[in-house]
Amino acid sequence: MARNDTWNIYAVASFISLSGLWFGMDTGAIGPVTVMPQFLDTFGKFRNHAIQGALVATILFSASTSSFFAGALSDKISRRRTIMLGALIAAIGSALEASSVRLWMLVVGRLVAGAGEGLFLGPCGVYLIEISPSNVRGKITTMLQLFITIGIASGYFICYGTVKLSSSFSWRTPFIVQSGIAFILAAGMERLPYSPRWLLLVGRNEEAFHVMEQLDRNGVEREKAELLARQENDQTDATLKETFKDSTTRWRTILAIFLMGMQQLSGIDAVLYFAPLIFQQAGLDSRNASFLASGITGIVLVVVTIPAQLYLMDQWGRRPSIIWGGVCMGLCMLTIGSLYASGSSKSTAGKWTIISLIYVFTIAFSITWAVVLKLFIIEVQPHRTRAIASTLSHSSNWIVNTLVALTTPLFLAKSPSGPYFLFAVCLLLTSLVCVLYVPETLGRSLNDVDQVWNERQEKTNHLFARMQEKTKWSKPEDSTTRGEEIGMQRLEGAHAVH
Repeated sequence: MARNDTWNIYAVASFISLSGLWFGMDTGAIGPVTVMPQFLDTFGKFRNHAIQGALVATILFSASTSSFFAGALSDKISRRRTIMLGALIAAIGSALEASSVRLWMLVVGRLVAGAGEGLFLGPCGVYLIEISPSNVRGKITTMLQLFITIGIASGYFICYGTVKLSSSFSWRTPFIVQSGIAFILAAGMERLPYSPRWLLLVGRNEEAFHVMEQLDRNGVEREKAELLARQENDQTDATLKETFKDSTTRWRTILAIFLMGMQQLSGIDAVLYFAPLIFQQAGLDSRNASFLASGITGIVLVVVTIPAQLYLMDQWGRRPSIIWGGVCMGLCMLTIGSLYASGSSKSTAGKWTIISLIYVFTIAFSITWAVVLKLFIIEVQPHRTRAIASTLSHSSNWIVNTLVALTTPLFLAKSPSGPYFLFAVCLLLTSLVCVLYVPETLGRSLNDVDQVWNERQEKTNHLFARMQEKTKWSKPEDSTTRGEEIGMQRLEGAHAVH
């Protein structure tokens, strides 16, 4: 790719999405790795489920911590350089994991890798949105999710293949591959363009417009005019305090934090991290069978994400996808929980129903929340606070993900039905919140989103006002007057009798 020539937006997005491939591969591999016999021979068997959950969660802990700084850093040194730095740190962390001979070394490696992940993953989403023309923004930004699903499937099947190796390379190989991917991402970022909106933010207007022309020659003049008209308000970086100070940015940021936290409380990463354990509990007792079922889950993720990226999201819209996706997943989780609670899971039909519903849940997540939520929470933000709001929402995602990873093995051991009921409640609650507060942003330029946000909030406020009118109690004086009238009627009736 030549810097002075036209950039292929899909090629740029594909390379940036290597970050998703790395993330997905860790998600898909870490669960199977921790139950490999060769892994247990190296580090010893875990005394309880809490240690297994803690090992999975270490990367999420450091990712949630470093992600707090990713937004401010990407505003300061650019999205591109922040991604480069995060990828380099993640590569070093993965290399440490691959070379571990003691459990503490593995934990340190995962902490380092997580620190890099927290720096690069959020800015990758922001970068993709900021380089994308509005007519292809959905396809471009969901490419990150497509690569995540490819990474998850790859992680499962690499483990399915390497578990047959007798040496420790059976569990080291996934980490070696991850390290290579992260190094490639870090090395290649220097050749990619800066985000044009970041260039405008720091006052490099001519360079910004040149990059926009390289990425998309259609509609550039209109977008230039809109950006210049708003540039005066966007010249300085937003601080965390300023993000919550203004009522408009405050509620958009809170909504993004809520949605990304609830994405993890849907139960998706409980399924992905602990797929072998979940399938074993559902009735697939053989390790190879549970590994294969986990791998099939990864393939399903890839297969259904492709039509969601290319067609469904831009046909269904953001708002319906989030709402109906949540309802569908909530009903799946509610049914699975009910089957466990009632004891029906012990029958052959019950076991296969649970396994089938896990796949239905995975498909529903992949074609709705997986591709839409990360896009929506970024595109709904004002330009000036977009990076920091994205950072906070991803931090929320990782913090909740850490809790899910730590507690899922323990929760499943104590109550097979409990986690599913919890996830069902969270999913249905989120769907209700989205009915009230999530606007439709499909086909809108990033500069037009303010209008649809305000329209949605006005409709919700009007709905609450109408509900308040219908449920409002009569005033105290009215009640008193009515009581006096009833008393007088009773007295008159008594006199009439006498």
